[in-house]
Amino acid sequence: MKKLILLIVLLVFASSNGFSQFETLDSAKKEYKYPLEILITAPRLTMPLKENSFATTIVGYDFLSTMPKTIGADEPLKLVPGVKVDNQANGERMHLSIRGQGILTERGIRGIKILLDGIPVNDPTGFAPDFYDVDWATVERVEVLRGPGASLYGGSSSGGVLNIITKNGGSRPLTGTGSLIYGSNNFFKGNGQFGGQVKDLNYNLSYSREYGDGYRDHTHFYGNNIYGKATYNPCKFITLTPILSYTEKYHENPEGINLQQYQEDPKQSNPDAIPFNEYLETNRIYGGLVGNVNINANHDFNFNIYTKKTLFTEANNHTFNDRNIVTPGASVQYNIHFGGKSLKNHISVGTDMQWQTILEKRVTNDHTIRGIDLLSDQKIEQRGLSAFLIDRVDVGDKFNVMASVRYDDIKNSLVDKLKIGYDASGDANFHQTTARVGFTYTPVPNVNIYANVGQGFLPPATEELAQNPDNFGGFNTHLSSATSVGEDIGVRGTVKDVLYYDIGGFYLTTKNDFDRYRLNNDPIRNQETFYKTEGSSRRLGLEVYGKFTPIKPLMVQLAYTYSNFKYTNETPSRIVMDDTSIYKYASDGNWLPNSPQHQLYVDAQYEILPHLYVGLSSESLSKSYIDGANVEAEAVEGFTLFNARLVYDWNLKTVAGQLSFSVTNIGDKKYVAFSEPDPGGNAYQPGAGRQFFGNLKINL
Repeated sequence: MKKLILLIVLLVFASSNGFSQFETLDSAKKEYKYPLEILITAPRLTMPLKENSFATTIVGYDFLSTMPKTIGADEPLKLVPGVKVDNQANGERMHLSIRGQGILTERGIRGIKILLDGIPVNDPTGFAPDFYDVDWATVERVEVLRGPGASLYGGSSSGGVLNIITKNGGSRPLTGTGSLIYGSNNFFKGNGQFGGQVKDLNYNLSYSREYGDGYRDHTHFYGNNIYGKATYNPCKFITLTPILSYTEKYHENPEGINLQQYQEDPKQSNPDAIPFNEYLETNRIYGGLVGNVNINANHDFNFNIYTKKTLFTEANNHTFNDRNIVTPGASVQYNIHFGGKSLKNHISVGTDMQWQTILEKRVTNDHTIRGIDLLSDQKIEQRGLSAFLIDRVDVGDKFNVMASVRYDDIKNSLVDKLKIGYDASGDANFHQTTARVGFTYTPVPNVNIYANVGQGFLPPATEELAQNPDNFGGFNTHLSSATSVGEDIGVRGTVKDVLYYDIGGFYLTTKNDFDRYRLNNDPIRNQETFYKTEGSSRRLGLEVYGKFTPIKPLMVQLAYTYSNFKYTNETPSRIVMDDTSIYKYASDGNWLPNSPQHQLYVDAQYEILPHLYVGLSSESLSKSYIDGANVEAEAVEGFTLFNARLVYDWNLKTVAGQLSFSVTNIGDKKYVAFSEPDPGGNAYQPGAGRQFFGNLKINL
């Protein structure tokens, strides 16, 4: 009640004081009137969308402004076909996969390159531990490239690229924005931003605080984010962007439950979660500098340099795992542009360099009490070094060809500081050359055809390496890199500024896919997840995005994904279960886990009165399997959820702001948000029931 009163007071205050102009939903729509001409930067070269041969979706402010909570990646990426985001506890913990890459990861994201204002989120092995540095309330747009991009960014982009761009400070010397969100399950988020333009400097600083109890038992979370970005132009040839970020996140971990527990009470946590107080806690600070120097019309170069420091703790049902992580890195890219109107050539050469040091200690978890004796004490040193070449050729205004090649060398070394009974020290090194070529053809101004073929390279990431099945500590030495080859073909365009469409199909083959398992004969680690290199797959898919505005007040968007992902194992691979009397196999022709054949998201928004909008959306997923055995009795049922929102967006003289009310899962549908292979059957993560949220935004 106190927070509701505070919302009303702030609304009254906003109506009686002077504010700068607030970006309305109307103004946001204008950005996407001619989407083929939008400039994107995710392919490492700034280019119009129509000259980019990747399957690409751009999520802009018109959709980002409708998010009920603004804390998780599942909200902004719903309208991106080919992408599946699984929210583990109705908070910020996410699993993310593109075309099935990353579906077997226990924690974090792998196989997808994530950039935040030009600074990589991934570590040298390609692993991205979380999205915690991203405050989605500050994001201006997201560029999503789908398909193998290893020739651009290495093993971290075998599935695709997410390029996240935050807002700048506006054109006035000083502006401020505040927002408050309150909702079901004791959810609260407050965000404040201020920034502006002072001579050659544009700056923006934001702070947010959030907390909530989550939908299930033992899913409480809280967090704080501070993010600062400035753009400085000391002269017309140089642009410098310093960035500073601080993140603090705490998430209780309810773990998955078995099918019987889900049917009895989907809100309950795993029986181990509360007695052992399972949780994850992250504290991170980093600073970086992104720059561009235009030497002349034909020569320029880009660079970034950064360093991150992370303190991470995970309490599971047997151990406390503490990590002190330092991650510095830098990139340099030199670009040459030459040619005339009929033939233009853009050549880029560059290198990405990244290092990481992890000091890791593990002790026993004796029902929330830290043990005295060390189980492991080790130092991990990692280095990723690469060289790449990109060549883009424009033939007139209609035809474009882009080719790229890259060499990656990843080194991991471990020093066992404990050395009790054995020395787990060792090395794990991986290297790969990848290539890609694609073209676009624009026969008429409103139609763009694209096609490409590319290679993927997925080396064992930090999490897979650190889980050693042979000893407590040391590297998993049984892993090798997964590889893939993918082909895309598609068409995108506009019809009389009423319809924007993007329809594409892909075929992807993989080798040496990773799989998950557990150890039955280890009383301390028998609940941990380990990885092995095994199996292969072929993936066939169709991705459709559409945006339809038949009349000015109405806007309809949809994203549809068809996924036909199957194993192509030469011999059946046994799935190890806690109950060793159960025999299950991932066989040739079986479906990949957590990969529904059909995903459909539809969002419709109608302006019923000037600046007053009503929105309705539906989200549908078909049946999926929990593991490669495809046991029908264990399958996750398909579901459809319905959501609604009411938005008032005002801009009257000097007063501006936005007030919205949202309800998600209107029908209070009981469903499994995602599943994952679990040898104990605890494979089901229930989704949230009906929830309500109120959101107030004002500009100072």
